[in-house]
Amino acid sequence: MRDHENFWDKNAGRYDRFMRKDRAAYDEMYALIRPVVKAKTVLELATGTGLIAKHIVNAAAHIEATDASAEMILEAKRDNQSAKLHFSVQDMFRLPYADKSFDVVIVSNALHIVPQPKKALDEIRRVLKDGGVLIAPTFTHAGNSFSGKVKAFFMKLAGFPLHSKWASEEYLCFLRQNGWTVRKSAVLKASFPLTYAECEKTEV
Repeated sequence: MRDHENFWDKNAGRYDRFMRKDRAAYDEMYALIRPVVKAKTVLELATGTGLIAKHIVNAAAHIEATDASAEMILEAKRDNQSAKLHFSVQDMFRLPYADKSFDVVIVSNALHIVPQPKKALDEIRRVLKDGGVLIAPTFTHAGNSFSGKVKAFFMKLAGFPLHSKWASEEYLCFLRQNGWTVRKSAVLKASFPLTYAECEKTEV
């Protein structure tokens, strides 16, 4: 037990730095997303507690923010101040929306943890308008270095499930192979690299 306490004593400062670094990366990500959603209808999948939706809603025309977890959606609704933002519990594989309903679909940190990411992308393609944009930021990392394992420990602690199998370039390649043209990407510096990807449907 004492070892456990020592670990936290030693790592408290590192944990604070970890959280600060990720906040900066998220601020950068919101700045990238806002111009894309300006005056658009937006669907967010795997919204969690609605962090992204709440940070970009002022720019958008309307946001439907969804998650499979009723508890997450309950938490998200608790401090929702915007009439333009609607939260609901939905299954990303079977969305209740008509074909070509949204200008923009956002899915953040979900494609690497769902069992069938291609199936999720197919459903996104269905509800996205022609010429619409998929924004899919995801933590990407590769290798099992000691520092990577320490970071993974903190990521889990911060509530991020870690099933990622992609390095940044592999992730972009996965999107391209599944029918998306990556029109813009950036790697944001966080505890793990956060790969921001903006995509359009590839013409079939």
